Amino acid sequence: MSRTKKILIALLVVLIVIQFIRPTRNISNLDGPNEISKKYTVPTEVQSILKQSCYDCHSNNTNYPWYANVQPVGWWIQYTHINDGKKHLNFSEYASYPEKRAKRKFEEIVDEVKEGGMPLGTYTFMHHEAVLTPEQSKALTDWAESLK
Repeated sequence: MSRTKKILIALLVVLIVIQFIRPTRNISNLDGPNEISKKYTVPTEVQSILKQSCYDCHSNNTNYPWYANVQPVGWWIQYTHINDGKKHLNFSEYASYPEKRAKRKFEEIVDEVKEGGMPLGTYTFMHHEAVLTPEQSKALTDWAESLK
């Protein structure tokens, strides 16, 4: 057996084995006591925008696409999008933020949306429905500005 064939077989075995090593899923079906809407008024239109474009990475409930079941893609999604996103901003825990932090997060929402930093391009590449229209961006930033 050639060296190349052995390497390819080893890689295949590794790819098969890693399919059984899965990150913990970020799934919660309930609006918890610290959901942003428990402390701040969130208009229906804004809530819809947040759920469509933000919540997968910035809440305690992610709707996972089929390809999240394929490792190492699932790891990348979990650690670079979801865990990192929740570390920076978590709408499911927003009501627990101290007032100063909450105000700063509203400012960051405005900045990120206006600069086109959110939602991430690596997310919208596969989730075209999450791309914000100019009207959605305005609604979201107007709302966040009213609360900062």
